Formats: sequence, structure tokens, C-alpha cells
Amino acid sequence: MNKVQIWLAAARLRTLPLSVAGIILGNAYAYAQGKFDSLIFILALATTISFQILSNFANDYGDGVKGTDNEDRIGPARVLQQGLLSPSTLKKGIVVNVVIAAVLTLALIFSSFSPDQWVLVFVFLLLGIAAIVAAIKYTVGENAYGYYALGDLFVFFFFGLVSVLGSYFLQTQRFSPELLLPAIAVGCLSVAVLNLNNMRDAKTDSISQKNTLAVYLGFNKAKGYHYSLLITTLSCSLIFAGIYSTGAWLFLPIMIPLFLHAKRVKHIEKAVDYDPELKVVALSTFAFAVLTGLGIILF
Repeated sequence: MNKVQIWLAAARLRTLPLSVAGIILGNAYAYAQGKFDSLIFILALATTISFQILSNFANDYGDGVKGTDNEDRIGPARVLQQGLLSPSTLKKGIVVNVVIAAVLTLALIFSSFSPDQWVLVFVFLLLGIAAIVAAIKYTVGENAYGYYALGDLFVFFFFGLVSVLGSYFLQTQRFSPELLLPAIAVGCLSVAVLNLNNMRDAKTDSISQKNTLAVYLGFNKAKGYHYSLLITTLSCSLIFAGIYSTGAWLFLPIMIPLFLHAKRVKHIEKAVDYDPELKVVALSTFAFAVLTGLGIILF
């Protein structure tokens, strides 16, 4: 494996479609209302991807140096865990990515707002800084929030609410209360992906004192929590389609793979069997955003 392949492995490209789902949906709603700037859309995508890659680098580093990623871990082996990168090299990659994320955040903000809109500039600067800090502090440092069952809350906030509502606001400079419903749906699906990951790793995480929500809840309750996330997603989507946007009914085909996924999760007994389900939910989230967005635009 050459250096480029190693860094691509650390970036975990398979996580990127999930990270941009909210951006696609928020921009689609803005486009449907005649408020769309392609530069803002591209910068929002690039900024979000940079946050996700930063989070992946930091997660690899944080869990690696803490020993959470070890030979007993079930999921795909991380680069630090395999010795493909040293901690100091990966740390340099994190620093470079922080700079990239910061530059993209500034470009996005100043492309969206005029200099006299200093309050909005300040608010979104704070959100950008918070996103960078959250990406790093998930597993890095003594008080990493991912070790205290707070990962689900941060994922819901940034992948759902901020991603959908924030990207819409950057295009339109207004808040639409009804958009909270699809934002909650995307947030719940994103948390569902994290929950699957945490259910898979619950045993080794517990030994390493990484106390995720799945560790606290235990096997059966974590499954119940997972079903509640899927049910909330369906409920919010149905309400949004029924009341605010008829075209949003286009999301319905995505419920088929999610329903089949829920049936499989019910019968899972081995931790390793959670791993393929992560891809199912992540890609379903991306497809949900694309189909809902297309429905909103076309109908």
C-alpha cells in the first residue's frame, strides 16, 4: 500500500456519502424555492467533506493512541492500528486538515454573507469552529466526548440539524420551521449508523472504557433505541410529505431496504454481523436525501 492509498484508507471514503446527505437536502429545498447559488453548494459540500475526513483522522488517532483499536476490534482495521502511519504523522495530517477545513469554512461563510451581515458571519464562524472542535474531540484527549456516550447527540446536531437547516440558511438567509422534520430524519439516520458501529464494538469498547450509548444501554436496549431512530425517521418524513411537500413522498422506496435492515438487526446475535448493516443505512441515508430532494424540486 503506497502513501496515497494509506491516507485514503485513513480518510474512510465510504463515510463521505452519509456526511453530505443533509447538505443535499437543505440545498434542494432552497433550489425549489428559487434560492440557489452553485458556488455556495459546492463550498458547503467541500467543507462538510473536510469535516468528515478530519473526524476520521482524529478518530483513528484518538482510538489508536488510547489502545481502543486493537487486535480484538471487529470492524475494518485502522491505519494507526496497523502501523501504516505513526501517531506523529497522523497528527500532522490532522493539523493540515484543520487548516483546510478552516479555509473552506471561511470561503463558504464569506460567499454566503456580505461584510455588513457581521452577526450572521459571527454565528456561522462559531458553528464552523464548533464543528472542527467536535470532529477532533470525539475520541482525542482525556475528555473525549465519544467516551462519555455523547457521540449520538453531536452526530444528530451536526449531521442533521446543522447540515440541513444550516445549508438551507446559507442559500436563503431564512429559517423554515417545516425543514426541521427532514433535518430530524437525516439526523436520526446518521445516529443509527453510529449506533450500529457502537453495537458492533460494544464489547471491546467496554473493555477499553469507551462508554458509548450502546455500552450503557446493553445489547437489547441498544436495538430498541435503533428501532426508535428508524421509526422517528419514518414519522417525520411522512408528516413532512403529507403537510408541506407532496413531492417528498419520493422517499418511500428507501423504506424498503431500511425495513429489511430492521428485520435483520432483530435477529443479529454476533457483533460482526452489524458491520454490513452500516453500509446499508449509510447509503440509504444518502439515497433518502437525494430522492426527497428530487421530489421537492420536481413536484
